[in-house]
Amino acid sequence: MKTNINTFSKNPLGFTKGIFCLKKLLFYLLIISTSSAFAQAKMEIKDAKKSFGFVKKGELVKLDYEITNTGKEPLIITDAEVSCSCTTVDFPKQPIAPGQTIKVVVNFDTKTVYDRQDRVVLLKSNDPKSPSKIRYKGVVLKK
Repeated sequence: MKTNINTFSKNPLGFTKGIFCLKKLLFYLLIISTSSAFAQAKMEIKDAKKSFGFVKKGELVKLDYEITNTGKEPLIITDAEVSCSCTTVDFPKQPIAPGQTIKVVVNFDTKTVYDRQDRVVLLKSNDPKSPSKIRYKGVVLKK
């Protein structure tokens, strides 16, 4: 029996062996990854930079940040990274549905600080562009 060199055999998935199989596989992977890239969570922060003005040393500053999930999948905030122990962050632990808006509360205790303050909080989430920054600044006056 003679074998024809130009005959392509197929695997069980129907892909042709050789370079054409690789091209077809890459094409399908590209389509799958592109379609899933659009179905992601997206964190949008309204007024990500805030000023608390002038406060006296020892006061507790409370700042509210509005966050909306503008993506197509639930947004999950996993952690809030702060630069010092004078700052705490309260955020929802449950998933934030697409289109839903929530409030993140930053508490800044001025007991141990004074003068100009410029702080950043990093919110870690399942947003592909995570972490997201929120910032606050102001002046703490000595008593």
